[in-house]
Amino acid sequence: MKLTVAVAQGVPAVLDLEAGVERTCGWIAEAGKRGASIVAFPETWIPGYPFWCDAGTFSIWGHEQAKKLQARFSRNRVVVPSPEVARIAHAAGEADCAVVLGVSERGPSGTLHNSLLFFSELGELIGHHRKLVPTFGERLVWGPGDAAGIRTYEAAGAKLGGLICWENWMPLPRQVLHAEGEQIHVAAWPHGKEIHQLASRHYAFEGRAFVLAAGMVLPKSAIPADFELAADLAHLPDPIFPGGSAVIAPDASYVIEPVFGREELLVAEIDLARTDEEKIVLDTGGHYARPDLFQLTVNRDRLKLVR
Repeated sequence: MKLTVAVAQGVPAVLDLEAGVERTCGWIAEAGKRGASIVAFPETWIPGYPFWCDAGTFSIWGHEQAKKLQARFSRNRVVVPSPEVARIAHAAGEADCAVVLGVSERGPSGTLHNSLLFFSELGELIGHHRKLVPTFGERLVWGPGDAAGIRTYEAAGAKLGGLICWENWMPLPRQVLHAEGEQIHVAAWPHGKEIHQLASRHYAFEGRAFVLAAGMVLPKSAIPADFELAADLAHLPDPIFPGGSAVIAPDASYVIEPVFGREELLVAEIDLARTDEEKIVLDTGGHYARPDLFQLTVNRDRLKLVR
């Protein structure tokens, strides 16, 4: 079965929920016009990846501007469900295009989560994954997630899954998706630097799946003029994130090589038969799995503080 997939490599609307939703719907509409059945977005595309978490000042204890920035980031987060999520779902249905979208999400207690939302081509929210372990400085921004959304979803005639950033190096979550027969995997990154390309290509080879590696372009000009930690920007490169999105085949070869330095909707036609062809020699979710020797148990309950 052949289908067209896309990766939206754009400049996010940093710290602006409303503009971020509008921009997202525009990319979805464009993907639909270009015949895409699935479109992938980068990690926390809405309201932009918090690059400041590892920039220095943000980690100073009790820093007033850092606290104000965290509150601003929280105000511009996504809530599930919400009118904003409904707008994005509607855009997916109008474009007849499944969507995998990275967002910063506010949970019921006010804690933020780094999340992936999965929308079907029918305009329905079908999946919701919260990043298991925020990495390094990210732990000042987001709380830990759970395994409720680590699964494959039927969308656009394919088995679709996704992981966020360094989850693509975590063997057990990967194995869950391999064992469920994932055919198209979204590797959501802030940007596609070399080590992220290595992880994405390894995932494709190990899982015998197509990988949509999604990264964003973030020039300093996209940062609001009233950014609370503006002094930190002087120490960062411009662009802060250069893109690096790519489409990778199940043998780890590039269908579309990494694109750097510009906004672009990457569009490619893929043949899902390739996922079966490559399993003749390696099938980590099947004839290579040895379930008689190794077993993996997953707690898929949505973790709650109060039960």
